[in-house]
Amino acid sequence: HLDPLHVSALPGLLQRFTSMPVVEAEDGMTVAADRVYVIPPNKDLSLLHGRLLLLEPFAPRGLRLPIDFFLRSLAEERQERAIGIILSGMGSDGVFGLRAIKEKDGLTLVQEPAGAQAESMPRSAIEAGVADIVAPAEVLPQRILQYLAHPARMLPAEPDLQAEVLSALDQVIILLRERSGNDFSLYKTNTLYRRIERRMAVHQLATMKDYVRFLRGNLQETDLLFKELLIGVTSFFRDAEVWETLRSESIPTLLAANPGGKALRAWVAACSTGEEAYSLAIVFKEAVEKLQPEARFTLQIYATDLDPDAIDRARKGCYPDNIAADVSPERLARYFVAEEGGGYRISKDIREMVVFATQNIAGDPPFTKLDILSCRNLLIYFGAQLQKNLLPLFYYALNRDGLLLLGSAETIGNFGHLFVPVNNKARIFRRLDQALPVAGLELPSR
Repeated sequence: HLDPLHVSALPGLLQRFTSMPVVEAEDGMTVAADRVYVIPPNKDLSLLHGRLLLLEPFAPRGLRLPIDFFLRSLAEERQERAIGIILSGMGSDGVFGLRAIKEKDGLTLVQEPAGAQAESMPRSAIEAGVADIVAPAEVLPQRILQYLAHPARMLPAEPDLQAEVLSALDQVIILLRERSGNDFSLYKTNTLYRRIERRMAVHQLATMKDYVRFLRGNLQETDLLFKELLIGVTSFFRDAEVWETLRSESIPTLLAANPGGKALRAWVAACSTGEEAYSLAIVFKEAVEKLQPEARFTLQIYATDLDPDAIDRARKGCYPDNIAADVSPERLARYFVAEEGGGYRISKDIREMVVFATQNIAGDPPFTKLDILSCRNLLIYFGAQLQKNLLPLFYYALNRDGLLLLGSAETIGNFGHLFVPVNNKARIFRRLDQALPVAGLELPSR
């Protein structure tokens, strides 16, 4: 990410150290194996259907985050085949990109900061918990080759999982429950298996039995696996259309339905490090300011997650400079305070709208009398039974005409008669007032 006016000498410099051809990336270039591509100055680099795309930078003079931008597109394009590596560098560019790769079950590696000329980029990635392997730069190639050579077992359809693998999976679930107090038995079997398989490849363990043995003697690995199962890519205003729909249509409709004013309530389930809860607080404030209703409206947001470390970070409301990729300069100036050591902190008035708490959505009682319930990109990790249990619970938790927000990959299937789409593209649904019991469902009495 060189200065826009700088002519790059990097391809020539790198060519001295490798027999592979080193080329500067050109728009539309098809990616070939055993070749090194270098980003040109004043461009953002993306990957689509095996071709490199060059884009004009969003903020040429402001903070540029080309590494996050590229790694996010790599994660989308190559899914579990993506590998991201962060070497020496200044700032925190790359943290969000590595997180996206981890969510898609790819591999992330970071140079040991002690050996880096500029250690802040590798250190930021390690502190964010997004590094699978941390090692000196010269060791990283060997670690990648070992990972790729690991005997990858293709995952059969769930009923055909070998009995011994299922037995070992149950043992892992028991060890996780003993250590964290949380039961993962209702999660999708293939999701659990894929995440465990990654950890096996990182540690070069051949069988599930070996991994169970390793877990039993290693509490740190149990904690890492717990975090691995919860890894979620979150960012401010993720899926911009959802937030614009809320700000300009859904929230104004809620306000209009309560002309006398109201203390509204919202629940953000699986809030991770808080970006979504704070985004909701901001768009609510903006909607109210635009409409300037005579009556008084407030919004109390309850934001919960299974991971106590994520909740601690969410409460602090401190985020790296990278959020400038997702938050407009106007919103940064209005709702954030720049920290002396770099990064931003959510302003006090927004922070006071949100109450954070550790909660297991699968077992703990829900919040009730809600006007908005956001559960985005969580149901996709749950097995069919848990999904079936949760949707009536969401129905029960919401007020009449309350809003349910789901993730882009989620559907509410044959529960369509409990909720009606408000905006299908944005995945916003409205709770119907159901007078009769629904066949096959047990709705808790209010």
